[in-house]
Amino acid sequence: MKALRPTRMERCIGCYSCSLACARLVHNSLSWHRAGIRIRSAGGLSTGFEAQVCLACDPAPCVAACPTDAFGQRRGGGVKVKRETCIRCGACAEACPVDAVYMDLETGYPVVCIHCGRCVSFCPHACLEMVDTTNGKDTDE
Repeated sequence: MKALRPTRMERCIGCYSCSLACARLVHNSLSWHRAGIRIRSAGGLSTGFEAQVCLACDPAPCVAACPTDAFGQRRGGGVKVKRETCIRCGACAEACPVDAVYMDLETGYPVVCIHCGRCVSFCPHACLEMVDTTNGKDTDE
């Protein structure tokens, strides 16, 4: 399985291109509040930026916390979300150890990285990459 990893965040300029690409291409939105990857300041302009993204846990605590099985485990790590069975309770977001599940304030549905990699090519400084997580450890493509 491939998973998104922010491997070179020292290059990040905080342009949010990855977040906007995710919101538009994956979640059909023009708001980075509906993106599976969030970029934030690491404490100031001189300290750079951090990417807040799903770690592709296996087993995923958000899956175990979901009372309706709307969150399902992907083989090799990560999750898939079935909105039609989601009751918008937020248990998934509370269970995430890295705060990578966001509850959309407008719809109430969870937004999480699905490790599709569509954001990678939009980063102007190649801060993100898809890595192979076969056998439970990250390896370069």
